[in-house]
Amino acid sequence: MQVGYARSSTIDQEAGYQAQIRVLNEAGCEKVFAEQASSVAERDQLEAALEYVREGDALVVTKLDRLARSVSHLIAIGEHLEAKGVALKVIEQSIDTSNPTGRLMFNMLGAIAQFERELMLERQREGVAKAKADGKYKGRAPTARAKAPEVRKLHGEGVGASEIAKRLNISRASVYRALGGQG
Repeated sequence: MQVGYARSSTIDQEAGYQAQIRVLNEAGCEKVFAEQASSVAERDQLEAALEYVREGDALVVTKLDRLARSVSHLIAIGEHLEAKGVALKVIEQSIDTSNPTGRLMFNMLGAIAQFERELMLERQREGVAKAKADGKYKGRAPTARAKAPEVRKLHGEGVGASEIAKRLNISRASVYRALGGQG
Protein backbone atom coordinates (compact mmCIF):
# COMPACT_ATOMS: atom_id res chain seq x y z
CA MET A 1 0.00 0.00 0.00
CA GLN A 2 1.21 3.51 -0.80
CA VAL A 3 0.53 6.05 1.95
CA GLY A 4 0.97 9.73 1.18
CA TYR A 5 2.00 12.61 3.39
CA ALA A 6 1.52 16.26 2.43
CA ARG A 7 2.43 19.37 4.38
CA SER A 8 2.47 23.09 3.82
CA SER A 9 3.83 25.58 6.30
CA THR A 10 0.99 28.06 6.24
CA ILE A 11 -2.61 28.41 5.19
CA ASP A 12 -1.34 30.95 2.62
CA GLN A 13 0.23 28.06 0.69
CA GLU A 14 -3.15 26.49 -0.09
CA ALA A 15 -2.45 25.99 -3.81
CA GLY A 16 0.80 24.12 -3.14
CA TYR A 17 -0.88 22.10 -0.40
CA GLN A 18 -3.72 21.02 -2.70
CA ALA A 19 -1.21 20.29 -5.48
CA GLN A 20 0.71 17.94 -3.18
CA ILE A 21 -2.46 16.04 -2.31
CA ARG A 22 -3.41 15.79 -6.00
CA VAL A 23 0.08 14.51 -6.97
CA LEU A 24 0.01 11.93 -4.16
CA ASN A 25 -3.41 10.68 -5.26
CA GLU A 26 -2.24 10.53 -8.90
CA ALA A 27 0.82 8.54 -7.74
CA GLY A 28 -1.52 5.85 -6.42
CA CYS A 29 -1.63 6.63 -2.72
CA GLU A 30 -4.60 4.85 -1.18
CA LYS A 31 -4.49 6.99 1.94
CA VAL A 32 -3.10 10.52 2.33
CA PHE A 33 -2.24 12.21 5.61
CA ALA A 34 -2.13 15.98 5.19
CA GLU A 35 -1.60 18.98 7.45
CA GLN A 36 -0.81 22.65 7.40
CA ALA A 37 1.89 23.16 10.00
CA SER A 38 5.37 24.65 10.09
CA SER A 39 8.23 22.19 10.05
CA VAL A 40 9.05 22.99 13.69
CA ALA A 41 5.48 22.64 14.98
CA GLU A 42 3.93 19.42 16.25
CA ARG A 43 2.97 17.42 13.19
CA ASP A 44 0.24 15.05 14.27
CA GLN A 45 -0.51 13.82 10.75
CA LEU A 46 3.12 12.88 10.14
CA GLU A 47 3.13 10.93 13.39
CA ALA A 48 -0.16 9.30 12.38
CA ALA A 49 1.26 8.35 8.96
CA LEU A 50 4.41 6.88 10.52
CA GLU A 51 2.26 4.87 12.92
CA TYR A 52 -0.16 3.78 10.15
CA VAL A 53 2.35 2.32 7.66
CA ARG A 54 3.05 -1.40 7.85
CA GLU A 55 5.72 -3.73 6.49
CA GLY A 56 5.67 -3.73 2.70
CA ASP A 57 4.04 -0.26 2.50
CA ALA A 58 5.64 2.85 1.05
CA LEU A 59 5.41 6.33 2.55
CA VAL A 60 5.20 8.77 -0.36
CA VAL A 61 5.96 12.51 -0.30
CA THR A 62 6.26 14.98 -3.14
CA LYS A 63 9.52 16.54 -1.92
CA LEU A 64 11.98 15.71 0.85
CA ASP A 65 11.53 19.08 2.57
CA ARG A 66 7.83 18.34 3.11
CA LEU A 67 8.83 15.40 5.32
CA ALA A 68 11.67 16.39 7.64
CA ARG A 69 12.72 19.53 9.50
CA SER A 70 16.44 18.72 9.52
CA VAL A 71 18.93 16.13 8.36
CA SER A 72 18.87 14.39 11.73
CA HIS A 73 15.06 14.33 11.62
CA LEU A 74 15.18 12.91 8.08
CA ILE A 75 17.63 10.21 9.15
CA ALA A 76 15.46 9.33 12.16
CA ILE A 77 12.38 9.02 9.93
CA GLY A 78 14.36 6.90 7.45
CA GLU A 79 15.57 4.59 10.23
CA HIS A 80 12.05 4.33 11.67
CA LEU A 81 10.63 3.37 8.26
CA GLU A 82 13.43 0.91 7.58
CA ALA A 83 12.86 -0.79 10.96
CA LYS A 84 9.18 -1.22 10.06
CA GLY A 85 10.03 -2.57 6.60
CA VAL A 86 8.50 0.48 4.91
CA ALA A 87 9.97 2.15 1.83
CA LEU A 88 10.19 5.91 1.36
CA LYS A 89 9.33 7.37 -2.04
CA VAL A 90 10.05 10.99 -2.89
CA ILE A 91 8.38 11.89 -6.16
CA GLU A 92 10.26 15.04 -7.25
CA GLN A 93 13.72 13.65 -6.41
CA SER A 94 12.90 10.17 -7.82
CA ILE A 95 13.95 8.45 -4.61
CA ASP A 96 12.62 5.00 -3.75
CA THR A 97 14.32 3.31 -0.81
CA SER A 98 12.81 -0.06 -1.73
CA ASN A 99 15.80 -0.57 -4.05
CA PRO A 100 19.57 -0.18 -3.57
CA THR A 101 19.86 2.84 -5.87
CA GLY A 102 17.10 4.67 -4.01
CA ARG A 103 18.73 3.95 -0.63
CA LEU A 104 22.04 5.24 -1.99
CA MET A 105 20.39 8.44 -3.25
CA PHE A 106 18.59 8.94 0.07
CA ASN A 107 21.83 8.56 2.02
CA MET A 108 23.78 10.79 -0.38
CA LEU A 109 21.19 13.56 -0.18
CA GLY A 110 21.23 13.33 3.60
CA ALA A 111 25.03 13.51 3.66
CA ILE A 112 25.09 16.47 1.26
CA ALA A 113 22.47 18.32 3.30
CA GLN A 114 24.48 17.68 6.49
CA PHE A 115 27.65 18.93 4.77
CA GLU A 116 25.89 22.10 3.57
CA ARG A 117 24.54 22.74 7.06
CA GLU A 118 27.98 22.34 8.64
CA LEU A 119 29.54 24.71 6.05
CA MET A 120 26.82 27.28 6.72
CA LEU A 121 27.40 27.08 10.49
CA GLU A 122 31.15 27.39 9.98
CA ARG A 123 30.70 30.51 7.80
CA GLN A 124 28.33 31.92 10.41
CA ARG A 125 30.87 31.36 13.22
CA GLU A 126 33.60 32.98 11.10
CA GLY A 127 31.35 35.96 10.39
CA VAL A 128 30.52 36.41 14.07
CA ALA A 129 34.22 36.14 15.02
CA LYS A 130 35.15 38.79 12.42
CA ALA A 131 32.33 41.08 13.54
CA LYS A 132 33.45 40.71 17.17
CA ALA A 133 37.05 41.48 16.19
CA ASP A 134 35.85 44.59 14.33
CA GLY A 135 33.77 45.63 17.35
CA LYS A 136 30.54 45.34 15.36
CA TYR A 137 28.99 42.32 17.03
CA LYS A 138 27.16 42.98 20.24
CA GLY A 139 25.16 39.75 20.48
CA ARG A 140 21.50 39.44 21.27
CA ALA A 141 19.99 42.31 23.22
CA PRO A 142 19.30 41.24 26.83
CA THR A 143 15.52 41.63 26.74
CA ALA A 144 14.87 40.43 30.29
CA ARG A 145 17.40 42.87 31.78
CA ALA A 146 15.62 45.74 30.05
CA LYS A 147 12.42 44.71 31.84
CA ALA A 148 13.99 44.84 35.34
CA PRO A 149 12.12 48.03 36.36
CA GLU A 150 8.80 46.42 35.39
CA VAL A 151 9.75 43.24 37.27
CA ARG A 152 10.52 45.22 40.45
CA LYS A 153 7.31 47.25 40.10
CA LEU A 154 5.13 44.14 39.75
CA HIS A 155 6.97 42.41 42.59
CA GLY A 156 6.36 45.48 44.74
CA GLU A 157 2.64 45.16 43.97
CA GLY A 158 2.71 41.62 45.35
CA VAL A 159 2.65 39.77 42.02
CA GLY A 160 4.42 36.38 42.16
CA ALA A 161 7.43 35.41 40.06
CA SER A 162 5.52 33.02 37.81
CA GLU A 163 2.87 35.61 37.01
CA ILE A 164 5.50 38.31 36.40
CA ALA A 165 7.31 35.98 33.99
CA LYS A 166 4.06 35.24 32.19
CA ARG A 167 3.01 38.90 31.92
CA LEU A 168 6.40 40.10 30.70
CA ASN A 169 7.15 37.06 28.53
CA ILE A 170 10.43 36.27 30.28
CA SER A 171 11.63 33.28 32.28
CA ARG A 172 11.22 32.91 36.04
CA ALA A 173 15.00 32.82 36.33
CA SER A 174 15.11 36.25 34.66
CA VAL A 175 12.57 37.51 37.17
CA TYR A 176 14.74 36.35 40.06
CA ARG A 177 17.87 37.86 38.47
CA ALA A 178 16.06 41.19 38.05
CA LEU A 179 15.02 41.08 41.69
CA GLY A 180 18.64 40.46 42.70
CA GLY A 181 17.85 37.92 45.37
CA GLN A 182 14.76 39.73 46.73
CA GLY A 183 12.57 36.82 45.52
